[in-house]
Amino acid sequence: MTTSELPSSFSFSVEVLAARRRGLPLVALESTVITHGLPRPQNLTLAQDMEAAVRSEGATPATIAVMGGKVQIGLTFDQMERLANVTDAMKISLRDFAAALTQGKMGGTTVAGTMFAAEKAGIKVFATGGIGGVHREHPFDVSTDLQALASIPVIVVCAGAKSILDLRATLEYLETMGVPVVGYGTDTFPEFFSVGKTHPVSVRLDTPEAVVGFAHTHWGLGMKSAVLVCQPIPVGSALDAQLAYQAEQTASKEAQEKNIRGQALTPFLLKRVNELTGGKSMRANLDLLLNNARLAAQIARVLIGQEHRAKRL
Repeated sequence: MTTSELPSSFSFSVEVLAARRRGLPLVALESTVITHGLPRPQNLTLAQDMEAAVRSEGATPATIAVMGGKVQIGLTFDQMERLANVTDAMKISLRDFAAALTQGKMGGTTVAGTMFAAEKAGIKVFATGGIGGVHREHPFDVSTDLQALASIPVIVVCAGAKSILDLRATLEYLETMGVPVVGYGTDTFPEFFSVGKTHPVSVRLDTPEAVVGFAHTHWGLGMKSAVLVCQPIPVGSALDAQLAYQAEQTASKEAQEKNIRGQALTPFLLKRVNELTGGKSMRANLDLLLNNARLAAQIARVLIGQEHRAKRL
């Protein structure tokens, strides 16, 4: 889609617009990690570090958010700083864009929201931490991320689903909706804070070139779903699986006792798990986010390289 064909509510940063025009690799980044995922000032530092990780691998970062009455594709430092310090930011998934725009609200985009905006903007690769899924506390509480993964054709690089979720049910949902779950360098589904040894993935791939080839084949068949690339957290950054599980169980019990649900549930659980692990889960979260940003940039670079070669043939 060309810039002129996009809805008028979309706006590009100068850097992203230049990369689009020159046909350079782009990586979309979400912004709920800035507005809802991390406390200040770690949120701003992490956002800058993720962009730096993408650039270090030869791609251009496009952090997506809603601000100034626009869906902003790529943020300046001033915009990112404002987003990191706003106290009433919206958490913007698919249903929330119109509300945020018409009310002039500022907000961070979720996995689903970022996928939607990235695909509209012609960005085919997106890096995040962990996707949403089916909650343990309320099985009917199913993240919009799963519906987005079933219907928006982008490559999503993650560390699996957030381990505070019901991972088995989440994987069953993805299978039902025809979403390929790629284990990057692994035969088992990563479990966010820990490497994961329990649930099999649908296919293992070991290089960015293999991921791009798989995505081309998947979409070339006429499939419309995302390709979910799940990379384990670096071993040196991983939490002990039992420590993570015990903290998650305690946090889950507290959430049920306090009747916390909906969009407030995930931020509450992540915050409590971090408190219960003495800050270890936040450090793990930061490391896996940077790891995923680097891999996404490598994949985007291969993808754009193949597109350029195809045009020359």
